[in-house]
Amino acid sequence: MLRDQFPGLNIQVHGKPLVYLDNAATAQRPQAVIDAVNDYYLNHNANIHRGVHSLSESATELYEQARVSLAKLINAPSHKDLIFVRGCTEGVNLVAQTFVRNRVKAGDEILISHLEHHSNIVPWQLVCEQTGAKLKVIPMNEQGELVLDDLDQLLNEKTRFMAVGHVSNALGTINPVKKLIQAAHDKGVPVLIDGAQAMPHLKVDVQDLDCDFYTVSGHKMYGPTGSGVLYGKAEHLNAMPPYHGGGEMISKVTFDSTVYNAVPAKFEAGTPNIAGGIGLGAAAEFMMKAGLDNITQRDHELRIYAEQKLNEVSGLRVFGTAKEKAPVFSFVIDGIHAHDIGTIIDHYGVAIRTGHHCTMPIFQFFGVAGSCRASFAFYNTEQEVDVLVESLHKAKAMFT
Repeated sequence: MLRDQFPGLNIQVHGKPLVYLDNAATAQRPQAVIDAVNDYYLNHNANIHRGVHSLSESATELYEQARVSLAKLINAPSHKDLIFVRGCTEGVNLVAQTFVRNRVKAGDEILISHLEHHSNIVPWQLVCEQTGAKLKVIPMNEQGELVLDDLDQLLNEKTRFMAVGHVSNALGTINPVKKLIQAAHDKGVPVLIDGAQAMPHLKVDVQDLDCDFYTVSGHKMYGPTGSGVLYGKAEHLNAMPPYHGGGEMISKVTFDSTVYNAVPAKFEAGTPNIAGGIGLGAAAEFMMKAGLDNITQRDHELRIYAEQKLNEVSGLRVFGTAKEKAPVFSFVIDGIHAHDIGTIIDHYGVAIRTGHHCTMPIFQFFGVAGSCRASFAFYNTEQEVDVLVESLHKAKAMFT
């Protein structure tokens, strides 16, 4: 079984088997990823690109092969269209400051959605503060779905850029990003898709989507923390100025001027997270071997089962009931603070997230400060759903 390849799932918490349901915050790692990172440090530990000795060359080969694997995973036209970053947050900020900032002025508009993670809100607010542009928001409804009735008005002659999450980390909503991209492109507006929560659950094809940029977070898709890639269309990446200055991103430096390296090196200044990149490549290979369609199907089965079982808990309210959603459930229980629930069920080995999940505007919409969030990965089981629900019943009993 694929679950057996995740050693982190075998530990105990408070003497109980771990039920890990905090996957939207970070996933567990398969042995293949752990082995790839260890292999680099044990057998290939050297800096990349600049060395001619054997160890440096082997490390470089592993790192660049990881880029090829990631390009294959998302069907990028070329591995050269992928920039290694620390995660989606850095990817969004890179695009905000090197592509968008120079394209907007006072009175222009940047369009996002109500479902965004803070990391796809704050970078655009910074650009607006720097340029005088305005941030516009696609609204959401009670089901946690985007309301697109007025999209033609939101996408207007002032719109210069759109940035939308593929899947909501708080509600699990799968946004109609292909439709949004087409609508934006019809008006000449480039689009970034935040893929942090989509990559662990969906088969992503950036050519089919036709997005201008797509961000990937490594630790959400079973790879190392501090790893990720930004995909960008080649014409954009070639036209964009560097984000950081330093070694590797240059081809010639004098005290008078600098000639920048070609993409992707132009955006990868300094020694990168080599082990993280190699581990992320191993995660991509693991997912492709497991079968992306198999992962999506398993997610669907878990979502349906969890929805049914959570409905059995009286007083429990789930936020976000979109028709298309990933197995992510944000909920509250009448009369019990979310932090209390999280603390109590931890004693039964159940790990969930509590708080606003870096999506304050979503919970402001629903009129609550935050929620509990149980988020599933394909390695979770129906038995773990049962343990979650049983622990929630026990938590309720403590407050009655």
